[in-house]
Amino acid sequence: MEHTDNFVSVVKKVIPATVTIVVSKKFGEIEKEAEQFPKIPLWLKRRELGFLKQQTDKNGLLKVGNGSGFIVDPSGIVVSNRHIVSETKNFYTVITNDGTIYPATILARDPLSDIAILKIKGPGAFPFLTLGDSAHLELGEPVITVGNALGMFQNTVSKGIISGLSRAITAQIDLHSPVQEIHGLIQTDAAINPGNSGGPLINSAGKVIGINVAIIQGAQNIGFALPINTLIKDLADLQLYGRIRQPFLGVHYITINEKIQEKLKLPVDYGALVISPNAYMKSIIDKSPAAIAGLKDHDLILECNAEQITQKKTLGELLENYTVGDTINLTVMRKKKLYTLSPKLAEKK
Repeated sequence: MEHTDNFVSVVKKVIPATVTIVVSKKFGEIEKEAEQFPKIPLWLKRRELGFLKQQTDKNGLLKVGNGSGFIVDPSGIVVSNRHIVSETKNFYTVITNDGTIYPATILARDPLSDIAILKIKGPGAFPFLTLGDSAHLELGEPVITVGNALGMFQNTVSKGIISGLSRAITAQIDLHSPVQEIHGLIQTDAAINPGNSGGPLINSAGKVIGINVAIIQGAQNIGFALPINTLIKDLADLQLYGRIRQPFLGVHYITINEKIQEKLKLPVDYGALVISPNAYMKSIIDKSPAAIAGLKDHDLILECNAEQITQKKTLGELLENYTVGDTINLTVMRKKKLYTLSPKLAEKK
């Protein structure tokens, strides 16, 4: 009974600060997009556009999507997924738990992670959630998800456990981004349905430890959340610099595993091998922190600040723990000799 009471109290605390993000588009933009499909018969286009026009509001806007989000500051700072608010020509509104609709301004979109930060304005302070720490999570920890399931069921609550840590999936964050690997994810068996994306993943203390981001289609009880510490760094950047800054080392590499070790006859089965991705690109970018620190082609970077580089903890993932201006110590193997190089991370332009 005590466990149930705690669960209910956490839910009561979380729901007022969980919101729905509504995505709308000008009907004129939809008409322009329809022109890009000349093979569709004109009569069919006219019929469908006529149907859609009937659903536009008094401002000529048509609802085209939705997702979830949550408030992290009483001034109205809202967090969601970048893929929900990726289109610059769209209009975004936030619906709070009491049904009030607020126009939303996009403050920042993380260029690396599927995170977006929005702002709404109201007559008073908004209820908000406290951010936890995702650096020391344990397998089996109980968690709660809250969101707008399927875009229809507001405040859908589910519970589960942390099923995995440092997971990686391949996904396209938005229509304008290439397919990329999103790593460092928290895996949970708590239900994350379409529409829950952008909502909070909550621990038993009622603190946000992740941002719900994806599910594996066709699989049951496999959902993923972005670690909240990524957001904490983004919020700090936004407050100090007015933008999200991306740390930059300037090196191309492949992460070593047993198969690559065997194929290339390397002395170890871990690390990041500095290597050009193709015949037209250098392995180390000119004038980058990597170049200035003295990294060379075919160097094998074994550790970053004494943390071993593996396929579960890639160099890119480790670099996300640092910020622009940080100096990191890289343990490098070059022709079977060990060196320590100390590049100072720059901002990616």
